[in-house]
Parts: sequence; structure tokens; C-alpha cells
Amino acid sequence: MAKADNKLKLVGQYRERVYRIVRRIPRGRVMTYGQIAVMLGEGYTPRTVGFVMHNSDDRTPWHRVINSQGRCSTTKVVLPGDKQQRMLEHEGVKFDQNGRCDLETYLFKPRRRSPKKRDAARARAALYGR
Repeated sequence: MAKADNKLKLVGQYRERVYRIVRRIPRGRVMTYGQIAVMLGEGYTPRTVGFVMHNSDDRTPWHRVINSQGRCSTTKVVLPGDKQQRMLEHEGVKFDQNGRCDLETYLFKPRRRSPKKRDAARARAALYGR
């Protein structure tokens, strides 16, 4: 039973790490599933990021995560099929006639926290039991 509890805890931590990254994406910008997987580190794949995004919470702007070709990948998952693209267009992201956005223009590249800021954030989280 303890093994199953530990596994569930790890899954929850993974999801929260994905959500934390996605919540940093500003309006009118996007990130790719693969980009997020690389940020998470070895052992993570674009597909697992996609599975997590499929079950995202209300605070997470799931629509800002697209595939590496600059297209929306939710047509078979979300109804109506063009919902993700319409949400991004509402934020100012432009798509061509093939349903692709220009990743050079819209891709969000978050800066890494400096070690000093990262350590301070960890200390605060530990203080509040997070």
C-alpha cells in the first residue's frame, strides 16, 4: 500500500510541476509539449505532458500549450474541435491557413531562476510546508 501511495504522490508532484510551468505562459504566447518536457528533465516526454494537460485544473491556461509544428493538438479531445485555436486567437496569436502559428513570434521562452532566487523560493516553500 505504501508503494501505491508513493506512486500517487509522485504523479501529483509531476502534474503540479507541469501546471506551474504552464501558468507562467503569458497571454498571447505559447509553449510546446516538448519544450515543457525538456524543462522537466530526463524521463519526461511531450506525450506525458499532453496527458497532464488533458486533465488540467481551472487555474491552468491549457490552451497555451501546442505541438512542435505550431498547431493545436486538441481537435479530437476538446469540443468544439477548434476551441483551442479560437482561444489563442482571442489572445492575439495568429494562425495561417494551415492552422499553424509562427513559433518564432509566439513561443514563450521562460528565463531560468537564478540559483539565489531558486534557493529563496525553496526556503519559503519549506517554511510554509509546501
